[in-house]
Amino acid sequence: MRVQGGDATFRLAVNVLSRQSPSELLYLADEAFAHPVLDAVLRLPDVFTPLPNQPGSGALDFIRGNLFDRTAMHRMPATAPGPDNDLAAALAHFVGRARSDPTARLFAFGERWPPEAGTPDAVFGFTPGNGVHDVHMNQGNSAQFRRDDGVWQDGGLMLHFPGAQQTVAVFLAFQSQAWHTDDSTGHALTDMADGDHRVRIVAALVNGPGPAPEEETVTLLNTSAVPADLDGWALVDVGDHRMPLNGTMLGAGDAARIRLTAPVQLGNSGGLLTLVDPAGLKVDGVAYTADQARADGLTIVF
Repeated sequence: MRVQGGDATFRLAVNVLSRQSPSELLYLADEAFAHPVLDAVLRLPDVFTPLPNQPGSGALDFIRGNLFDRTAMHRMPATAPGPDNDLAAALAHFVGRARSDPTARLFAFGERWPPEAGTPDAVFGFTPGNGVHDVHMNQGNSAQFRRDDGVWQDGGLMLHFPGAQQTVAVFLAFQSQAWHTDDSTGHALTDMADGDHRVRIVAALVNGPGPAPEEETVTLLNTSAVPADLDGWALVDVGDHRMPLNGTMLGAGDAARIRLTAPVQLGNSGGLLTLVDPAGLKVDGVAYTADQARADGLTIVF
């Protein structure tokens, strides 16, 4: 894709195929993306802007940022016969819509390659060549690409349409990447992704009735066919504060409403909440916006 960012022209090199088997990428397009990260993203200028690798900066982390449910991703072929059934066509659809809307803004998250003085771009021919790549998950890589790992540096695309009050977010990952990674390096940990979501965060009371400090609660659901003993588990907020869940037992299919206690807090300006197991691995995570938290006494359903 050729895009204009301020006075500079960029080529966005978006992978649609993996060099490692299986070659098809995992793909998700959220056409009604609502997440507190947008508070920072929509304030970004129309130039390439380095983002600190930390929450609240606008940087993306597919695991820690609770941007989407990873089980909603699906394998998408790079190209396939027929209309609208491959990754290239899906990307072309959203970009084509943005091209036809003069108010639309495109945000590409990835790694920049610097201007190549005197060298025209290899695809579009503009000078100097300049662009952004790694527009995909950038952690949990296999040994061959382990050097590219990191946290709060995942790539992606967001297309904002002010007239429709809509943001489309496109997320890509390689099937070879792990969904449990080290919190410092982003390197793959033993991938126990099959245990993800066995207990779900299904609701939260963020802004309880009455004067501050309001009551805050979280509802957990055991989706498995066996009881879940949550000794050693914890709820973690956006500030990495942890509330242990020792003594909590959920029967198969049972739900429980948990009253939050300090230091975990659910801010009324939007936030994240993550459920981790005794090994510190993410089991489930949610995000909510300031608009969702605004109404006193209303429970948010995820």
